[in-house]
Amino acid sequence: MLTIYNSLTQAKEQFKPREEGKIGIYVCGITTYDYLHLGHARMLVAFDVVTRYLRARGFKVNYVRNITDIDDKILNRAKENGELFSDLTDRFVEAMHEDEAALAVLPPDQEPRATGHITEIVNMIQVLIGKDMAYRADNGDVYFSVMNFPDYGKLSKKKMDELLDGARIEVGELKKDPRDFVLWKASPDDGVGWDSPWGYGRPGWHIECSAMSTCCLGDNFDIHGGGSDLLFPHHENEVAQSEAATETRFANVWMHNGPLRVDNEKMSKSLNNFFTVREILEDYDAEVVRHLLIASHYRSPINYSEQGLRQSISVLERFYNALKGLDIANAKSLTNSRFEKAFFAAMDDDFNTPEAFSVLFEMVKEINRQKTDDPVTANQLAALLVRLGSLLGILQRSPEEFLRNNISSEVDTAIVEQLIAAREQARADKDWALADQIRDKLTEMKVVVEDGAGGSGWRIER
Repeated sequence: MLTIYNSLTQAKEQFKPREEGKIGIYVCGITTYDYLHLGHARMLVAFDVVTRYLRARGFKVNYVRNITDIDDKILNRAKENGELFSDLTDRFVEAMHEDEAALAVLPPDQEPRATGHITEIVNMIQVLIGKDMAYRADNGDVYFSVMNFPDYGKLSKKKMDELLDGARIEVGELKKDPRDFVLWKASPDDGVGWDSPWGYGRPGWHIECSAMSTCCLGDNFDIHGGGSDLLFPHHENEVAQSEAATETRFANVWMHNGPLRVDNEKMSKSLNNFFTVREILEDYDAEVVRHLLIASHYRSPINYSEQGLRQSISVLERFYNALKGLDIANAKSLTNSRFEKAFFAAMDDDFNTPEAFSVLFEMVKEINRQKTDDPVTANQLAALLVRLGSLLGILQRSPEEFLRNNISSEVDTAIVEQLIAAREQARADKDWALADQIRDKLTEMKVVVEDGAGGSGWRIER
């Protein structure tokens, strides 16, 4: 039984798709005016694990993740750069895809862009105006009337009176109520925009996702996801405008991944702790970063730190060392084993990755024990470990590649290899004193030598 925590009901629920065997998921994607940062990566990896697992469970998943390619931040950055906003977004969409690939994030089935759905956006706004759920202001802006939607606040659990606290009308806005939000923004004739029944302009941020999700998945679909920072007001506004327009339930389940902190502080450029994915991958292996992002439960906060990254290196090193020396390619993965059942039980419990990792650790212990007692079983368990790891997007490289890539920059790989070769020759010559002397030298370099039937391997002591 698959259970998912539903932010709408604030409880775990047994998941039942609208259509048996099929799942439609919409996740709010990236506003493409800069490189991906750690918070983006947390969201992308979290829902990548969700979709990987649902597919492994036999569901046919239609995963939709949008791109916001028209926005104030985009237009301001393009103006600063002296370039077309479309050139800016195209460049950063390409960069986003490169960073996703590095983190082993699989592409969504559909990746709609806001600028490709202007017609659908305009049509939805027209419906809302026709139902007296939205109104055109004298300056050409169109606003959603929050007071006309009685269920407003049902996702975030905010009360109407509570929303008045701190609500205000910005300079240039002509809202009837400070709680109202913009659906269409008027643009100057020489600005970026599209023709509409209310004049030249462009869509507000919230309406984009309502139009794109219903266009790709229908008026009602299974799961809507995104970062917890989007729950209010973005997702609350999506619920209001979508259900007001379609008069049906929008998403059945709402999933929100937890926030990311850096050294126990909120990530912020003002605190000088703001990191892009590209900056991090210059110093750390992408699989290490991915492990850090999935080691905690997707709903829990994550603390990004050097210590956390070192722990992730140690964990993955432990996995890959267990796999080293085994003939995984020719081994038949165990099926329906107690390990596989325990792994699926953990993931069935709201995608509980920490519990799933505890199962993988038990497998590593058993693999290491069986390497001597029963090599055939060790190979089969290793093949299962790799297969289950693929559902988390890890353990898909050769052990040698991972272990080499995560060596300290202070270690000269060429010198280590020369010493290993010299020691093997000394052992072949039965010059045990020299072999021990070389091993002592390697130990000083914090290199652990591992002798096996196929020769000597090595790793860095951590």
